[in-house]
Amino acid sequence: MSAAVTHATDHGHDDDHEHHDSRGTTLIGFWIYLMSDCVIFSGLFATFAVLSRSYAGGPTGWELFDLEFVAVETALLLFSSLTYGLAMIAMSQKKQSVMLGWIAATFLLGATFLAMEIYEFHHLIEIGAGPGRSAFLSAFFVLVGTHGLHILFGLIWILVLVAQVLRSGLTEANQTRLMCLSLFWHFLDVVWIGVFSIVYLMGVQA
Repeated sequence: MSAAVTHATDHGHDDDHEHHDSRGTTLIGFWIYLMSDCVIFSGLFATFAVLSRSYAGGPTGWELFDLEFVAVETALLLFSSLTYGLAMIAMSQKKQSVMLGWIAATFLLGATFLAMEIYEFHHLIEIGAGPGRSAFLSAFFVLVGTHGLHILFGLIWILVLVAQVLRSGLTEANQTRLMCLSLFWHFLDVVWIGVFSIVYLMGVQA
């Protein structure tokens, strides 16, 4: 009987070790993905920096950008990072309903941010400042639009994870997925701070 208990205990330790190894491997793999995304955004930022004064006789950032509007967008995304952080704290405490509440808040903030970005794009195109107007606007739409697509992907990912948590609870696999999404969401927050600083703040300088 003692041997059986020892075997069961050893088997339990092996399972825990496998779970931790699996989570570590997944997170390392996701970090590698984020680094590749970092390279993409670095290239887009570099392209924008080169083309940021190529107006081709068209409107400049100073004429187009509404800093108050963009500041609200920025605040929404920053708060969404905070709410996701609170969701992760709730997850670590196994408070599923609290975690889902904070995840829902994150989704609403992110969706509002994306809606404002789409509105800005629509407004610019409507007044004749679309991506084909100048190299500056082409670089702007590609950089900001790529970030927006990542936000859209993150929102879809949130919906998928919420469905998985509601179906099977805070399993080891679901917790790992939530941690990966946390890294992704905070990464987008950092990228947006770069967009706000380089594209908008520097763009309104005549």
